[in-house]
Amino acid sequence: MGLTDILYEKVEGVAKVTINRPKSLNAFRAETIKELIWAFRDAWDDNRIGAVILTGAGEKAFCVGGDQKEKGDEGGYDYNGGLGGGIGLEVENLHQTIRNIPKPVIAAVNGYAIGGGHVLHVICDLTIAADTAKFGQSGPKVGSYDAGFGSAYLARVVGEKKAREIWYLCEQYTAEESKEMGLVNKIVPASELQEEADKWARKILEKSPTAIKMLKYSFNADSANIQGISQLSMGSLAMFYNTEESEEGKNAFLEKRPVDFNKFRK
Repeated sequence: MGLTDILYEKVEGVAKVTINRPKSLNAFRAETIKELIWAFRDAWDDNRIGAVILTGAGEKAFCVGGDQKEKGDEGGYDYNGGLGGGIGLEVENLHQTIRNIPKPVIAAVNGYAIGGGHVLHVICDLTIAADTAKFGQSGPKVGSYDAGFGSAYLARVVGEKKAREIWYLCEQYTAEESKEMGLVNKIVPASELQEEADKWARKILEKSPTAIKMLKYSFNADSANIQGISQLSMGSLAMFYNTEESEEGKNAFLEKRPVDFNKFRK
């Protein structure tokens, strides 16, 4: 397919998927998600591929989540070609594809991994971070949330207390802080990130593909129930995007002004 929002290459058994919207800090829109799903499915179907690397173009960002500028007047994202789970983005489909592809997915986090971009790296099997990377959530600040894998699975990774902190406070964390809480496997200088991700991918290629596949299935089994939670989350999010409360978060972000949610507590 013709790719506009991502870069995709396969080299000696490793597939590399790069979100290529650096001017938007690699924020995703409907087309981005569509292309990401296509790339992961292509890597899934290619028996020569043993590992996938997911990263972002440029030096500033891995991905900062959904592009607020792409949100339509009715709250959801403009999407041509399907319902997108009700919010105009096939995010749930992408999450499932990354989790279920029977090959390890390595997130090479080169900068900001915020909001929906943070969820993407959490879902990946492994995360290698540049020493300049920043991690965190932003949903409640902009009238959004991921009450599926973005929260329920995050709690499995870092523990419930820390996961609640990440979502309730929407702070940003350094690569070192993220490694301490179990979000990151390894930190390297930014200039060495892609090389290190490639090294890890090639170490995986040396292992039995069937063993790796079955191990991934086993790791996923314990949290498989989150898929149902994710479906409920995306359904509720579609309705929430049509409210004035969600609209206030989006508008405040786009207008670069302080958000005012206090009026919704009356």
